Amino acid sequence: MMPAGSLLDTHLTNLAAALVPYRRCERQLARWGADLAHRLAAGGRLLVAGNGGSAAEAQHLTAELVGKLHDDRQPLSAIALHAETSALTAIANDYGYTDVYARQVRAHGRPGDVLLLLSTSGTSPNLIAAARAARDVGVTTWALTGAAPNPLAAACDDVLAVASGDTQVVQELHLVTSHLLCEYLEQELPAALAAVAAPAVVHPVPGEPAPVRTGVEVVLDGGAGQQVDA
Repeated sequence: MMPAGSLLDTHLTNLAAALVPYRRCERQLARWGADLAHRLAAGGRLLVAGNGGSAAEAQHLTAELVGKLHDDRQPLSAIALHAETSALTAIANDYGYTDVYARQVRAHGRPGDVLLLLSTSGTSPNLIAAARAARDVGVTTWALTGAAPNPLAAACDDVLAVASGDTQVVQELHLVTSHLLCEYLEQELPAALAAVAAPAVVHPVPGEPAPVRTGVEVVLDGGAGQQVDA
């Protein structure tokens, strides 16, 4: 008979072992969060996909972005592709399961968007096909996987790989990653929104005529000119 607590001890031991290398991901998480904040603030979109438990985590992440993690803020565009059930089943029926995400990426993805793909194994053919489709349409690809190297990591622009062979541990740290990604995003979002709202500054190019100024020039005492917008 298995000793009481041994399952718990084994699981926590595996989780603790994976946490040590995971701590080194802080810079990458901050970079992803800031990058995503600026993309979404500028009107971009996050597409997320996974299979099984990873699909559930994909939908968890998009819910945090369309809703909120902590403080109230504007909604951000994020779609979990597996949740489009009619489209997914139609594509699977007509084209095969390998294309269920790739075809949606071609439909929804635009340059400036991000496709985030979650896989504990890093070998799912439908996710690899989605990464290739994203590259074709100019969408940036990130992957959350288990231990690397793996085919999905190789197919994406950037990867955060959890150093564990335990599927449950990998999924648990993918959930931690989703929460931290949202936290770093929300931390950067005010600056990202301010950058979008700020007027563009036109710098003159040497050898080219100066930009034409619009408005009415009013001459005041002393000959100083003041620009008045028309």
